[in-house]
Amino acid sequence: MTLGVAADVVAQSSPKVYRIGWLGNGSPPSGTANVSDFEQGLRDRGYVDRQNVVIEYQFAKGDPAQLSRSAAELARLKVDVIVTSGEPAALAAQRATSTIPIITTEFGFDPVKAGLVASLGKPGGNVTGLASISEELWEKRLATLKVLVPRLARLSVLWNPANPGNVTCLAEIQRAARSMGLQDMPLEARDGNALDRALAGIGRDSTDALAICWDTVTLEQARTIGDFALKRRLPTLAPLKEFVEAGCLMSYGPSLPAHRRRIAYYVDRILKGAMPAGLAVEQPTAFDLVINQSTAKTLGIAVPPNLLLLVDELLP
Repeated sequence: MTLGVAADVVAQSSPKVYRIGWLGNGSPPSGTANVSDFEQGLRDRGYVDRQNVVIEYQFAKGDPAQLSRSAAELARLKVDVIVTSGEPAALAAQRATSTIPIITTEFGFDPVKAGLVASLGKPGGNVTGLASISEELWEKRLATLKVLVPRLARLSVLWNPANPGNVTCLAEIQRAARSMGLQDMPLEARDGNALDRALAGIGRDSTDALAICWDTVTLEQARTIGDFALKRRLPTLAPLKEFVEAGCLMSYGPSLPAHRRRIAYYVDRILKGAMPAGLAVEQPTAFDLVINQSTAKTLGIAVPPNLLLLVDELLP
């Protein structure tokens, strides 16, 4: 065998190793679900980290300046595709590069209004992915909470004003609350310290329930929120099951693990040559109502039989 033929054989037996950038606004997950779900989705499509893909993880730990630096670093590395986790990360990646494909995940408001894409069906630039436009969901969430808490009149709302998606979330909650005659009381939670101050400011008789806008800060502190609410005997309403698993009362929304695994579909399409400009932005089509019955019992709340029929998952 000649040297040239041997080199051809080696080249054919060595698959291309792609570089994927992951940009998140939170803390390094150390193997927690958001990364493991994504990696499982990749494995389902034949991609394994350190074999035929290398994943460059960048986490900003809630620091906007670090988020911009991390996005710029992934652009400098010229990764094949950037996956972003959350609204701030998507916007930072868009500012960092107009050529590297960007796939959004955990994006909680309209990417057209955010200026990320021209339209959902035809994004038209270097950004596509998954987004959850859920204006009508808060009406259903509050209506369900009202069934569980008939006395509901005052609603505290945890939100992060630094997160564009949370700005939209608060507006949606306020609109739904007004339609139901509820008084809303926003509580800012830009980081863990601000969250602690916000919770400490909730008086024992100042509110009837607590609604949570999904954000890196609130999701990472879900257990803290759940424990606080149980101690204060305060019903809690959230958009994701993960909060209910941490002790909150109820959630209604899409499956975050399924959302993260679905991103692998976009990665696969991009790595096989598709352009993000022609890949439509997807929205979740399935939403689950989840109730923590242990929390309900602790709060003295009996779930009505007619509502039990609508519950998708009842946590013990």
